[in-house]
Amino acid sequence: MDNSHLGELKWTPEAKAKFKNIPFFVRSQARERIEHLAREAAVDTVTADIVEQARVEFGQ
Repeated sequence: MDNSHLGELKWTPEAKAKFKNIPFFVRSQARERIEHLAREAAVDTVTADIVEQARVEFGQ
């Protein structure tokens, strides 16, 4: 499935703050997973809950 037409996702301030707590060396991989989860949920804004869900999946 091609997601390129979906464009950029918005991030809430809370989601951005939680994202900054992720170690820098895994952020690019984490960002991809977070945005994938948001698209799976059919939302256009990344929330703190989605960041937390990804964090739990990564076992942090």
